[in-house]
Amino acid sequence: MQKTKKSGLPDNLIMRHDPHFVELLASKSAAPIIRMISIDRIEPNPRQPRSELGNIQELMDSIKAKGVLEPIIVRPKGEKFEIIAGERRYLASKNLGLKEIPCIEMVVEDQEAMEISLIENLQRKDLDIFEEADGLKALMNLYGYSHQDIAEKIGKARSTITEIISVSRIPNHLRDKLKKAGITSRSTIIEIAKIDDESNMAKVVDQIIERKLTRSDTRDLTKLFKEKEEKEKPKYFVFNYVPKDNKTYKLRIEFKKQVVTRQELIKILEEVLNHLRLESAKKTGGSQLRLDQDKE
Repeated sequence: MQKTKKSGLPDNLIMRHDPHFVELLASKSAAPIIRMISIDRIEPNPRQPRSELGNIQELMDSIKAKGVLEPIIVRPKGEKFEIIAGERRYLASKNLGLKEIPCIEMVVEDQEAMEISLIENLQRKDLDIFEEADGLKALMNLYGYSHQDIAEKIGKARSTITEIISVSRIPNHLRDKLKKAGITSRSTIIEIAKIDDESNMAKVVDQIIERKLTRSDTRDLTKLFKEKEEKEKPKYFVFNYVPKDNKTYKLRIEFKKQVVTRQELIKILEEVLNHLRLESAKKTGGSQLRLDQDKE
């Protein structure tokens, strides 16, 4: 008996075993449609956020033995469909000569499609930490997300997100060197990312490879370099003011340069006063000042 097509996400459909991703999918389209679509009508995503799709032979073997267990996600594009997520499954199925593939059809705009694609890629188990860091950084750059925003979207602790994003600072030539040496430990790579200066970072990488350092050894080495960098940092000018007769406050202004003239200092203090007067004029009732929290 022919099965009827179902509309919406079925109760037993679990994507990556991650409730955050399921909630994201459900929120992006009122009624996603699950159905088989001809492979000839499906096109790759020209904005695929994953730079390397990797070897798909193992995936092909799995699909050949068990079929496509997880639908790919597509959206209508004229007479055809564009892949939002699942390009490796699509390629593996196409290489095997399959005529059609299970799909979740969604109606979303370009920004939503890119967001889903990025998050789906971030939840892959075979991502290395560099791909994950670049994906998280892309979410920040494209949509202005804070670390906390991303943590809530993909279900990880904010501190973990901050650590992973720091890895995006490691330049490509050092990434390649680490990969060729077979160094894939996430904790070791996160330690390397703590170094600010690229030349110092390169020295740490060389020592890790040459001396086959453990994660603990790497942590000790990066600590030494961080201490060295701290000593070599330029000493920026800091203005401190503590009134003699009023102990309820003190004023501290940090500058991003080493020398500040008296006239510059006076000008900045006047700017602060003018800003406070302007804010006060906008409000009534002696509103208290509040601290604005910057995004991470």
